[in-house]
Amino acid sequence: MDELELLKKHWKQEDAQYPHVSANDIYKMILKRSSSIVKWIFIISLLEFALWTGLTFFLKDSKNAQHFDKMDSDYLIIPLTVIGYVILAYFFYLFYKNFRRISVTDSAKVLMENIIRTRKTVKNYVLFNLIFMVVSTMVIMYIEFDQDQALIRKTQAAAANGDIFMFYAKTILIVAGVLAVFAGVLLFFYWLIYGLLLRKLNRNYKELRKLEM
Repeated sequence: MDELELLKKHWKQEDAQYPHVSANDIYKMILKRSSSIVKWIFIISLLEFALWTGLTFFLKDSKNAQHFDKMDSDYLIIPLTVIGYVILAYFFYLFYKNFRRISVTDSAKVLMENIIRTRKTVKNYVLFNLIFMVVSTMVIMYIEFDQDQALIRKTQAAAANGDIFMFYAKTILIVAGVLAVFAGVLLFFYWLIYGLLLRKLNRNYKELRKLEM
């Protein structure tokens, strides 16, 4: 049983052996817990960014990365990368802003609004990462089909044999399958980490609603 549950239990006790615990005491505990949760959301998002950046750095000398670097792809990859970093920086700003808002909140109603805002920000962040992964894959596939000579020859051979539809269908299915696996792993990670934190925030929100009634 955590500290908040103990406070709630004592608050309901009429026995004189327990000191009186006010609704304000419970509110302060919810505020403290909510602030800690939002702080961890901010920290974890930064750690996640550092992880993906580190993986990109360590994989830059891999065979696939070197193969892709030989292609004329900067006109697409650089703008896509810049847009991705700008949007991520905006989400980091929102996470930090949500943390600061909750830390200085002195009203249960405002705290409830900030909890809702934080949950919405996290959901939008997860959605952006999934969409960005799909868009990035589509851009990479376009560059591969446009410039990879081996792939171009396979496409031409399939067209000459009248199998172009089947060739593209198989390619799309394979890419979609790989994307689905990566998206599933990513969603599991988000459910495990951010989902746990959001569920705790949701419990705090419900407790605040009870105090407001």
